[in-house]
Amino acid sequence: MLKEDQTQAAPRDETAGEVQRLLQMYQGSEIRVAHLLCDRHADAANGLALIYEDASGGGTSCTYAEIRDLSVKFAAVLRQLGVTRGSRVATLLPPIPELLITTLAIWRLGAIHVPLSANLDAEGVQQRLEHSGAGVVVTDADRRSRLRTRAEAQGSDNSPGVVTITGRRQADEALADESDTPFWPSLHSAKEDVNSATLSGDDPFVLLYPPGRVEAFNGVEVPVRKLASIEAYMRFGLGLEEADRFWNIADPGGAYGLFYALIGPLLLDQTTLFYNAPFNVQSSYRILMKHGITNLVAYPSVYRRMRAEGLPEGFRKQIHLRAASSVGDALSSEVIEWAQDHLGVRIHEHYGWPEVGMILANHQFPALQRPSRAGSIGHAAPGFRITILDDDGREAPPGQTGRLAVDTGSPFFFLREHHLGDDPADRRFTQDGHYYLTGDTASQDADGYFFLSEGSGDTTSRAHGHAQSVH
Repeated sequence: MLKEDQTQAAPRDETAGEVQRLLQMYQGSEIRVAHLLCDRHADAANGLALIYEDASGGGTSCTYAEIRDLSVKFAAVLRQLGVTRGSRVATLLPPIPELLITTLAIWRLGAIHVPLSANLDAEGVQQRLEHSGAGVVVTDADRRSRLRTRAEAQGSDNSPGVVTITGRRQADEALADESDTPFWPSLHSAKEDVNSATLSGDDPFVLLYPPGRVEAFNGVEVPVRKLASIEAYMRFGLGLEEADRFWNIADPGGAYGLFYALIGPLLLDQTTLFYNAPFNVQSSYRILMKHGITNLVAYPSVYRRMRAEGLPEGFRKQIHLRAASSVGDALSSEVIEWAQDHLGVRIHEHYGWPEVGMILANHQFPALQRPSRAGSIGHAAPGFRITILDDDGREAPPGQTGRLAVDTGSPFFFLREHHLGDDPADRRFTQDGHYYLTGDTASQDADGYFFLSEGSGDTTSRAHGHAQSVH
């Protein structure tokens, strides 16, 4: 049985200096995002940026040098389409190499990436394109029909330019819409070299639309300094190490996947893995074994289905997991016990919101690991101060249930009220602006362990975005 640990373990504040170092690193005035994510790693011999696999088991791998060269060329294509510093470029793509190439090309130009989940329907796509004012959208043939915007229907000149992927590196792609720009032929014919634009830490590089009503948000402009908290979470929350083979199952078209499956691994000179296929448990087992995954991140539904369907024969002897993390709603003690017995690791549960980031975690980083307590979603992540507010807006004492809130003075907090729209019903900041309310209720014990109240914390779809693909 999983037993609640009754020992008190004082947190070891060994990360304050690292938080300050990261803040300084990403708060300058001459930051080159593509350089930080790719170019500075490109000279390493055979350094892999990406392993890609599709449903058939086929795929490819790309080094940092290859991704650098391809994204430089595609940046030239985007520039020919009018993309400049501050322009907004949307992607409507599954996890494929072209997504990584495109995002890096966008950031080379100092433009702003508007991620659209590959699972969005046509209405959701249209709302986000119109609201964001994206001048270009990059998509594939399967999703092209979702881009029939009102502007196109009305014959307006305000519809975005479209770059379409219809094949893989083909020189003679046939486009369904003749006005589209073909991805690979245009990339291969690009002659211009594009140097990475410089941005400040306060400049936006992502425009994020959390799941739900677009009209409820003005869109969250994510500043470059967000990279500091992304790197901190990769190191402290997920405990990513140099020798790890990392797989984050999350869709990189959603916030969690973009930040921690695409951006995060590249910041740390790691290899990320994109698997482009409908989810099923058996394929996940195959990926874990084939690629020797040591550090896994998945939604709770993945672990539940693993337990429900059981393991392949000999699986335990063929995997090398040392760390497993879960983001979303809470796992039952039965699932956590099952993972300990059959996967050989304790699943560490984490909590966050896309517009804020990951704020609570049962940390994987050794210096921050603490004895587990049944039902706890962990402790405040480095760079964030988290508290519980009572009905009067005061910080509640240990053990009292109240509103889970983020101190807006936290070093890694960047959100501003104008991001959240004008509807008073959607107000998330307290009247004095000192706290951001997550919308969940929770309690905190005397040792800093947080516990979500029943009915709170179903963040799999609300917070991290588009997890329905693994349900």
